[in-house]
Amino acid sequence: MKCVEAGNMSNRRFSHLLKGVWLLWLWQAVFVAGTGSKLWEVPTASLTSSSNLSESLQWEPHCQYRHLQDRVRITADIPPRLDSTWVSTRCEVRPGPEFLTRSYTFHPSRHFHALQHYYTDSSCEDPAYSLMIRGKLRLRQASWITRGGTEAEHHLSKVGIVVHSLAAKQRLVSRLPQTCVGLTLGRAVPGKLYELYNTRAGRGCLAALGFSMMEMGLIRVETQHHSHGGKIQELFLGDIHTDWTQRTQYRPTGYQQPLQNAMHHIHPCPVCALVYRSSEQRPPVLPRSPAAPLSLAGRWVSKSCETRPTVLFLTRDFTFDPDQHAWEGIYRHYSDPACSQPTFTLRASGHYAQGNPSAKVSGATEFVFKVIQVKITAMEEPTAKLLNGTRPGKCGRGGGWEVGVERDLTPTDGCTVLGIKLPHKEYELFKTELDHRKHPLLLIGERPSDGSSPDRPQRRPTSFQAPMVLCSGGETQPSHRYGSGSNSKQIQLEANGTERLAQLVLLVFGSALCSLFCIY
Repeated sequence: MKCVEAGNMSNRRFSHLLKGVWLLWLWQAVFVAGTGSKLWEVPTASLTSSSNLSESLQWEPHCQYRHLQDRVRITADIPPRLDSTWVSTRCEVRPGPEFLTRSYTFHPSRHFHALQHYYTDSSCEDPAYSLMIRGKLRLRQASWITRGGTEAEHHLSKVGIVVHSLAAKQRLVSRLPQTCVGLTLGRAVPGKLYELYNTRAGRGCLAALGFSMMEMGLIRVETQHHSHGGKIQELFLGDIHTDWTQRTQYRPTGYQQPLQNAMHHIHPCPVCALVYRSSEQRPPVLPRSPAAPLSLAGRWVSKSCETRPTVLFLTRDFTFDPDQHAWEGIYRHYSDPACSQPTFTLRASGHYAQGNPSAKVSGATEFVFKVIQVKITAMEEPTAKLLNGTRPGKCGRGGGWEVGVERDLTPTDGCTVLGIKLPHKEYELFKTELDHRKHPLLLIGERPSDGSSPDRPQRRPTSFQAPMVLCSGGETQPSHRYGSGSNSKQIQLEANGTERLAQLVLLVFGSALCSLFCIY
């Protein structure tokens, strides 16, 4: 939920700082070029090092589930090793909404073969059509924008479509231009492959579908090494723009939910096997999962370090009190993709009201959240210096920002320079599911890619962020630990101010150049 709208004054100030940091970033790029460093060496430290998940999640020591407590070492190879088949582990929800499963195979020759199966329902039980995509992928350099990621470029050679029912055909016909219908779907028979694109044809039919493989512009592969000797490999591809009209041109700076290596995935994973064995003519029909009634009570935490567009690395830790309709939430921000170098913590609280079941995403529920209080803790000296540079009375009472000391922004109705305005209301989308161990998961609405705020019902999310796990149930009292900014009661808190502050901190270090993105 976003707690703020950026003002013109704060935007002007931020743009001035960006100019200075842009010069620093350019100086670093020139320095690398001048010293003859290879692109794969930029940057070096955090991209090649391994991180220990148990250390990254040390702020959640009371979590009950073993998958958060087991010692798991995570490594990320730069450049990533892609040769394998990577599959969805669940029914995926993209903005729109769109419901799909994916199976991507990469070959040593750099060619890839991708399958995308689209469905009419959020459980992926009713296939509508499948896309068969062939092309070639070229890995480029380590990303300057998203630390730990690798930039790549792709070239499509062929895209085919298979319609799985007459009803699905009619829906597609209503969306596609007449030229596409005449060329491909006019006399389409369910189960037969028809060509939508080849190297000789234009992309008009693909654009009309909202189809794009721009997700391959940003790639990261992580390997989880478990103490019992097993491993899980995950492929993170670039995020999809939440605005349908922008998605075909969008250059990703964050990630979608990962695909898993078909040979090294979670167990048990019946969805993995179904997706792996699928073809464009035989889409996977996912088994009906047991209903998970919506119950927010308790403490919910991130499963791992999360990445957001515009270079944000963070973890979330939320607690809800249904009896009081109250929530409190913390975002802990970091400067690295292992979440080992803290920059600041943002804590907020307020009230919420549960609404009706979603008409767009089956099983999801609409909510309205109100932010009343926001507090920030600087976790490093550069962040404290940035906040000390704000005008008196515009970002908490007085100055005196110190590392590890929490400051309340509520007396000044937020923080002008950070774009935080209090109080603030947002329209949200929540859903609960069960994971492969039958443990509850909480999904909260995805943040708009353009940094806007879902402050009106028509801006309510239609897709989700990474699932959160239930750490403990029934806790309604905060338990301050991590300096004065840690708390056991939390909810999603993505605010203009938190993201802007994260960007300022990261940019000052010259680790990335990013644009604004709202969180609350």
